[in-house]
Amino acid sequence: MANSATRLGTQSSAVVDTVWAGAANIVDGPGGFGGVEPTEEWAAEIKRLARMRGATILAHNYQLPAIQDIADHVGDSLALSRLAAEVPEDEIVFCGVHFMAETAKILSPSKTVLIPDQRAGCSLADSITAEQLREWKADYPQAIVVSYVNTTAEIKALTDICCTSSNAVEVVESIDPSREILFLPDQFLGAHVKRITGRENLHIWAGECHVHAGINGDELAAKSRSHPDAELYVHPECGCATSALYLAGEGFVSADKVKILSTGGMLDAARKTGAKQVLVATEIGMLHQLRRAAPEVDFQAVNDRASCGYMKMITPAALLRCLIEGKDEVHVDLETAHVASKSVQRMIEIGNPGGGE
Repeated sequence: MANSATRLGTQSSAVVDTVWAGAANIVDGPGGFGGVEPTEEWAAEIKRLARMRGATILAHNYQLPAIQDIADHVGDSLALSRLAAEVPEDEIVFCGVHFMAETAKILSPSKTVLIPDQRAGCSLADSITAEQLREWKADYPQAIVVSYVNTTAEIKALTDICCTSSNAVEVVESIDPSREILFLPDQFLGAHVKRITGRENLHIWAGECHVHAGINGDELAAKSRSHPDAELYVHPECGCATSALYLAGEGFVSADKVKILSTGGMLDAARKTGAKQVLVATEIGMLHQLRRAAPEVDFQAVNDRASCGYMKMITPAALLRCLIEGKDEVHVDLETAHVASKSVQRMIEIGNPGGGE
């Protein structure tokens, strides 16, 4: 690593003659790149390398706090991907999981998109393959395919219209009520949409995010009962979303305190809330942005073990390696990107791009 850290990768025309000595400590292991702590010296080196590469750093809300703090922009996946197309820099360093970097590449095909560790996958995106979708479509040849943005480029290219967790209901409601819909891949978001819209011809793929699915109703009920005055923010990908609505319906929790929200919706609600305490059912990285948005509010995780190992593979060492070596570059072939971009654009044309997840 020390020998390869003397010059930037060929993705940038800038050349670095010397690199911070801490780069020699980068080690690669089964859980990702390690050996580097997010010190002030690390932060200064990250900023310096990004400037020399002409790169902008984007970080998802579920990233480690140190990664969020060093990023130029923090947000949900779709907002960041759209931002990637708008920023003047020609190189995008996407600190998130692989499908997110793919989406940025789809919307910015002429730009170089890097992910600090290409092994950072997603259990939800992996829960349906292109071949499975083709077979499902063959069973319902007249159906409209609605895919959550948390999918691969290949799946988006087989999709009629994408959706986000905040606009999924609006997307479904925009479709002719007589048309059957194949909704994928998240079964919990699909159940939420079906509950709100009442669409009986909405077929739902049985996929899930393993982290959100693991936040269960029993935990949510116990936490709510021990914090009776707290508001409750629940992501619709969570396995406990139905339980949250049940608690409200049965009077265990005041209905006005239960909010089913995307990550972007959680931030908007946090800035407006008058509550002193909020229980949060989503990946725990979200707590960092919520606490920054409303430092006077006590935000607590419903499940403090709800941490995505894939998201956390974007470590300080991985980001440093990425900026030194120009790795790992994300590729989406032009034809796939062109077709996939249409499903995203159709969603945007509805009028509410919404939060990415």
